[in-house]
Formats: sequence, C-alpha cells, structure tokens
Amino acid sequence: MTVVLDASALLALLNDEPGAEIVKEALPQAVISTVNLAEVVGKLLDGGMPESQVIDGLEGLGLRQVSFDVQQAYASGFLRGSTRLHGLSLGDRACLSLAKRLGVPALTSDRAWSALDIGIQVLLTR
Repeated sequence: MTVVLDASALLALLNDEPGAEIVKEALPQAVISTVNLAEVVGKLLDGGMPESQVIDGLEGLGLRQVSFDVQQAYASGFLRGSTRLHGLSLGDRACLSLAKRLGVPALTSDRAWSALDIGIQVLLTR
C-alpha cells in the first residue's frame, strides 16, 4: 500500500526507533514531500552526520520524493485552521496535504495526528 511518510516516520527508521519495522515494510511504495525530506536532512545534520552521508543514505533508500508545489502550498495552508489546536507544523501539513492529494494514508510517529478529523487516513508507527 502506498503511504506518504512524515519526517518522524522516516527518522524512526533511520534511527532504529520503535516503529522502524513498519516504516521499512512501507518503504518500497512510500513517497515523501520534499518539505519532510528537508526536515529529515536537518535532523541528520543536527546529529552530526556529514552532508555526503546524508545524501548517500537518503538517496540509497530509493524513496520517491514529491516536490512541494503551489497546489501543495495552498492545500497545506488550508489545513492550518483544522490542525492548529493539535500543534501541527508546516511540515506536518505538507505530509497530510500530499496524502490527501494522492488519496493514500499518511504514516507518522506523531500520536497527535490520530485525533485529527480532516478526512485523511493516518497510520501510526507505534
């Protein structure tokens, strides 16, 4: 099943955190917004990984990346009102709006998403 990965889900895999196996199983058919990819890159660099290893490691996953375009910008912005009380970031909304556009679930480690009632299926890694 195709899913859209949130940064937290991909980081769970890369850091071998709880839920990593769920992400690993989803990886062959998963996609990620370039906004969430940027979040992952930043976290890996914060952890001390050299840029070349970040690029090699992420590209080696074979993960399909979907560019954040104008349509995604509007869709993510439109989600702000319905997600504000749950504290979702732009990256969170980028993931959710891509899942909505593709008609597939979003896979995240963020439990706050399970309380959302926005017409987008959310799967939790843990």
